Amino acid sequence: MIRPATPDDVPAIIDMIRGLAEYEKALDEVETTAEQLHDALFGPSPAVFCHIATDGETVTGFALWFVTYSTWLGRHGIHLEDLFVHPVHRGAGYGKQLLVELARICVERGYGRFEWAVLDWNTPSIEFYRALGAESLDEWDTYRLSGPALEKLAATEYPR
Repeated sequence: MIRPATPDDVPAIIDMIRGLAEYEKALDEVETTAEQLHDALFGPSPAVFCHIATDGETVTGFALWFVTYSTWLGRHGIHLEDLFVHPVHRGAGYGKQLLVELARICVERGYGRFEWAVLDWNTPSIEFYRALGAESLDEWDTYRLSGPALEKLAATEYPR
């Protein structure tokens, strides 16, 4: 079953975020607290959303996403930030069901794109996405500002 996350799901989502980070060899980079995630998902103006996959009462996976906008299409889209299915539940269709639900949201709302990033070494995920018909945007590179570099740029003075 796929459903929107509830506040009661926050501990399970935090656990899965940590599981994803461990899989991606970046567990030490996770700073998110349950309180931060709760505020982001269920605060007064949520800007991120989450769907949960379950098997009965057992949470098996999650998809955390946010709305984007394409100036070229003139329409919104969805960016999938995280997709994770617990290893013991992989291969049972939960990941695909989560992606199907987000694709349905895109179509129902008239959104033009459904995008995400995947690490270049994550062959099982890349093969899974390709089998669904997703295409790699090989001509695009992702850039990020964070930490001291972000702070330095933010402190730059310019004429106003």
